[in-house]
Amino acid sequence: MTKMTKQEILVADREFLFPALFHYFREPLVVTHAKDQWVWDIEGNQYLDFFGGILTVSVGHCNDYVNRRVQAQNEKLQHVSSVYVTEPVVELAKRVASITPGGGALSKSIFTNSGTEANETAIMAARCYTGSTEIVALRHSYHGRSNLAAALTGNHAWRTAGTAQAGIVFAHNAYCYRCPFGLEYPSCGVRCAQDVKELIQTTTPGRVAGVLAEPIQGVGGFITPPKEYFGIVAGIVREHGGVIISDEVQTGWGRTGGKWFGIEQYDVVPDIITSAKGLANGSPIGLTSAKPEIAAAFPSPTISTFGGNPVTSTAALAVLDFIEENQLRANAETMGARLREGLEALASKHPLIGEVRGIGLMQALELVGDRRTKAPAPRETSAVLEATRAERILVGKGGLYGNVLRVTPPLNIGKTDIDEFLARLDRAFDAVPLD
Repeated sequence: MTKMTKQEILVADREFLFPALFHYFREPLVVTHAKDQWVWDIEGNQYLDFFGGILTVSVGHCNDYVNRRVQAQNEKLQHVSSVYVTEPVVELAKRVASITPGGGALSKSIFTNSGTEANETAIMAARCYTGSTEIVALRHSYHGRSNLAAALTGNHAWRTAGTAQAGIVFAHNAYCYRCPFGLEYPSCGVRCAQDVKELIQTTTPGRVAGVLAEPIQGVGGFITPPKEYFGIVAGIVREHGGVIISDEVQTGWGRTGGKWFGIEQYDVVPDIITSAKGLANGSPIGLTSAKPEIAAAFPSPTISTFGGNPVTSTAALAVLDFIEENQLRANAETMGARLREGLEALASKHPLIGEVRGIGLMQALELVGDRRTKAPAPRETSAVLEATRAERILVGKGGLYGNVLRVTPPLNIGKTDIDEFLARLDRAFDAVPLD
């Protein structure tokens, strides 16, 4: 196969792929290879990756430990579909059951190919189990790119005409930096959570199937609720007949530090967990885990042609083993604190940074034109993003206003790389002139 030039690749990208697929940077970055925390572009430039394919490369690019196990499985059995039983998928389901919140209370799993599919599965399970069709979602959320997942998404940028569906209502998330009630935490009494009761009583028949929520909203800009929020919401939803679905597509597998799942940071045991992304370090996977009684209500028969593929299941098992053996949940907590301290220091220097938020190795900077008015600064955010490319670091962008930088290095990141990243990010902010 003839090697394409950079320009040929960019031309082919425009000519043959859906134009809806967007890219970061004015000139899209063409990536050729990666290893551990490093990514190289087609021109040979080396980047320190603190985004990881949107929180997917959880244990480093082309991780040797994971790759060895995947390659061995690839030589043994690649695919048979879910109509047959294989050891890797059963072993993975057993392992997931052992680490779910509540001492393994969510002991039944079904595997698919993405977070979108995982969330679709969870909604169907909740509706079948409760007999209700009503779902409470959160504003600023993102749950995937299918019709239903887009309908569950509380951000206009990720919804299109025709995606709205009946039976979905949107509660206020605890966006404390921009409180919709104009209050301040903790004197607010977590009003946003308390409001869920009135939302259910005024916009639904009074009985719901459940609430679907990200413990920390990913695309929404890493909005991080206070500790009480999910406990209050869970109590209200259960009072009205619903189940708790924790969307752990971005927050799962040690990302928030110290624990396996983001919802555990709030001392809440959900009824269903969905996940994907970092579970298999880049191999396509989706997971829906539920309490046995909920799984039993799921309509039969069902099938997933690629879900639970033996190669992907092996990758996921290897990732979980690597995280456990290298104590990466603890590392995410320790290195997350170091990263947070450095980001706070940058905030004290650069007036563009309005807030630093997040938990563990899931940190964000919300950029504003004026700290007093908190006016979003999407133009400046794009300029900083371009400057990070020049400094050879990779970060993400998000938020309803496009003014949030997302910082998510691999779970096995160390002090030296965090300090180097912070120095480069500092220079990126220096390179953006303020009006």
